[in-house]
This record gives sequence, C-alpha cells and structure tokens, in this order.
Amino acid sequence: MKRIKFFVIAVLLFVSFCVSACGVEESITYSDTAEENAAEGNYDMENTLKLNIDGKKVAVSWEDNDSVSTLKNLAKNGAITVNMSRYGGFEQVGSLGVNLKREDERITTSPGDIVLYSGNQIVIFYGSNTWAYTRLGKITDKTQAELSSLLGEKDVNIIITYGE
Repeated sequence: MKRIKFFVIAVLLFVSFCVSACGVEESITYSDTAEENAAEGNYDMENTLKLNIDGKKVAVSWEDNDSVSTLKNLAKNGAITVNMSRYGGFEQVGSLGVNLKREDERITTSPGDIVLYSGNQIVIFYGSNTWAYTRLGKITDKTQAELSSLLGEKDVNIIITYGE
C-alpha cells in the first residue's frame, strides 16, 4: 500500500513539473513594420505570418493575441486563401472557414486595420468603421490612397502564409 502511494505521489510530481515547464511564453517586441522588426532582430522573418492581397505582398504588424496565434498555427499547415468581397465602401470581408477565439471590443478602425468579425470572418479596412471586432493586425506599408486603390475597386483574394 505504501508503494502505491509513493508511486502515485511520484507520478503527480512528475506531471506537475511537466505542466509547469509548458507555461513559458515567448515575448515579441513589435515595431512599425515587419522590415524594421527583422532589421532590429526582434523576430525571424521566416517565422511570422505573411499577407498577400491579389498577389501583392504587404507588410503587417500582427497583434499578439489568441486569435493571431490560432491563425498562425493554421497557416503552418498550409496557405490560407480567403475570397474577399467589398462591403460598405470601406472594407473587404471574407470567410476564414473556421472559427477563431474572439476578444471583441468596440473599436473605430482606420485604413489598414485587419480584424476578426463574428469569429470566422477576416476584414481589411481601406476606410473606417466602428463596431465590435477582434484586432488581428495592421498593414504598415500602404497609404490610405494605396489601400483604397488595392481594396476599393474590386473584390480581392488574400493569401496568409507562415514563414514563406
């Protein structure tokens, strides 16, 4: 009987040690653009999300939240392609095909903002709107006029990749 108790205690200690070792979080410092981050050595350009809009690479400063982490994990398994549609004269919206964790808050967006709507739709703004969204990131290398030209004239396709 004492052997069983000793064995159970040893197993519990081992499991608690393993679980506590998994709780280490990685810290990433964000700068204004992906290029600045790479130049400053804040993160490896090969280990981050990339966004292409109709074949044009855009720089994005991604948020550090559960939604982006899940998006990153999905992109590790292969490129995520989203067919977007213009909506309201200020945004492009497309279904991700999966639900991500929501951390919605009422915000006023600005051109370049990338948000999650209803947990399963990605929205990229070339104008502004106020609603409850989960922030995903911000396009950092385009002016408002460039975003309007890229997103405001026709429906687009976006491709989100990881480390390519």
